[in-house]
Amino acid sequence: MSQFETFMARDGHTFQVYIASPAARPRGAVVLAQEEFGLTHAIRVAAERFAAGGYLAMAPALFDRLRRGLVLGYTASEVQQARGYRAQIATDKAVLDIGAVAAVARHAGKVAVVGYCWGARLAWVAAAQALFAAAVCYDGAGIVGELPLVPACPTLLHIAVADPSLPPAALEQLRTAYPQGLYELYAADPGFANSERAAVYNAGAAELAFARSQAFLAQHVG
Repeated sequence: MSQFETFMARDGHTFQVYIASPAARPRGAVVLAQEEFGLTHAIRVAAERFAAGGYLAMAPALFDRLRRGLVLGYTASEVQQARGYRAQIATDKAVLDIGAVAAVARHAGKVAVVGYCWGARLAWVAAAQALFAAAVCYDGAGIVGELPLVPACPTLLHIAVADPSLPPAALEQLRTAYPQGLYELYAADPGFANSERAAVYNAGAAELAFARSQAFLAQHVG
């Protein structure tokens, strides 16, 4: 069962949240932080997959701070638009929305945050604020810019080695600052887990990353 509901952040901002519920009693909850394209079909599908695994999955529409229901595609021009929209949303404001969802999700048990691309950076920051029992970050672009801020919970990072924004030196900087992180590397491009991005999707890497995420959540959430 899935549905949209309206939530409110601590600063009074209201936004939509996509909620996918498990068939039985939740084993915990997962908050999904979107890519820079909005609350896309791909993010909603990811929420459904986590719900199928027994978790209450909730994905806030972080672009609602700019325009309600803003969702972009993956053409070159839309990628540029997405980056422009992303740049207009302060990280602390997006994390307010993520935190508001986490507060509601706690009725289901322990809560993890799973972030994709831009959402990975947001997940990193949210995890540093002790909002979650665990964090999963898909792609590391932008995370280095948040150092020395590091998560206060166990964190799994899925790193695309072909990511030009996270060269080996930056990855080593990340490892040095946060050695307790679990780093999984994939011979893939950033965005490899999004099956709707034909140019970068890597089915083998995506399925391996999801299996690893499930095992990590089972260990740290339930």
